[in-house]
Amino acid sequence: MNPNLQRLQPYPFEKLRAKMASVKAADMTPIAWSIGEPKHAPPDFLQEQIVATIAGYSRYPATAGLPALREAISQWLIRRFKLHNNKGFSADRHVIPVTGTREALFSVVQALYDPTAEANEVWMPNPFYQIYEGAALLAGAKVHYLNCVAEHNYQPDFAALSDDQWSRCQLLFICTPGNPSGTVLSSEQLQFLINKSIEFNFILISDECYSELYRDEARPPIGLLQAAEQMGHSDFDNCLVFHSLSKRSNLPGLRSGFVAGDAHLIRHFSAYRTYHGCAMPIPHQQVSIAAWNDESHVLENRRLYNEKFTAVVGELKSFLPLTIPDGSFYLWPNLAEDDEAVAQRWLEKANIQVLPGQYLSRDNAGINPGYGHIRIALVATLDDCVEAAQRLKRIY
Repeated sequence: MNPNLQRLQPYPFEKLRAKMASVKAADMTPIAWSIGEPKHAPPDFLQEQIVATIAGYSRYPATAGLPALREAISQWLIRRFKLHNNKGFSADRHVIPVTGTREALFSVVQALYDPTAEANEVWMPNPFYQIYEGAALLAGAKVHYLNCVAEHNYQPDFAALSDDQWSRCQLLFICTPGNPSGTVLSSEQLQFLINKSIEFNFILISDECYSELYRDEARPPIGLLQAAEQMGHSDFDNCLVFHSLSKRSNLPGLRSGFVAGDAHLIRHFSAYRTYHGCAMPIPHQQVSIAAWNDESHVLENRRLYNEKFTAVVGELKSFLPLTIPDGSFYLWPNLAEDDEAVAQRWLEKANIQVLPGQYLSRDNAGINPGYGHIRIALVATLDDCVEAAQRLKRIY
């Protein structure tokens, strides 16, 4: 077997199940704030679309996806990230549909990591989405963790890294808005990273799957391609972005997303995927076309999340150190105590399930940057979120 399998760590929710298996939960209806699985209903017109295209299941889909899907994605990118003046941007050269960002974030490392290169490190924020780490370990890479702490807005302190450190980087994962913090990298930070990727020749992998869950309609989070376009880096060399319909359109089970950016990297990733056997079923592609072409349901989705943030933080801000993030559907409070013990107490006293922050991070540079934090996923209904907040008020 692949010896690198032994390097994998248990997934956060495996740890949570094991830790809480013997805990007697309070005799109340459970409220799940632990797993970041969207619960809002998909828009009706998408449900109708999949019924209308069900005959497509009788055909093998192409790895590259339907031309109409690539074009819908391309046009969405142009609208959303203001790529209107980039005449070289092409749906055929710069975009590839994928079966969800989880699969793509994992497989892109297998396709593009070069184990013979002198620069042998894959970098990632810490805390992080564990797929980044698993992808790097199974590719045989050395993992380099970049601690994300409050002093630097829960994003890595990229400016503190030396040229010697940058020279060892082959792939760099970023997540904006971040999971679990919800913080957003600025245009200046993204352009700094693009310049570093050019100088030291590494690949930037930007996980932007929470990009459409933001608070201020006048200030949508900037993306890596948008930052590149603003600085005249219109060929997107070394830049790849990953987007999904899971959070944007409440379709986690559809397994539909895309990768876009550097045409050279997209070509090599596409070649890998031809053998990988991961083409998206044609009905799912048809639904995806309709989803990328509509913004009204996304606006409503944001409204529902923002309503929950306002309600929960309003109920709890005098008891817990809560800050509404710029993006995502998470709260990431630092409770300054053992986060496992907090998660256990909330389950015992209020039957609320949350994820200890230390499960999302690794000990690095003398600390575990997730320790003391709790990740709260506001995916339950508004009524359940308010009920959970009121339960917590009774135990504080």
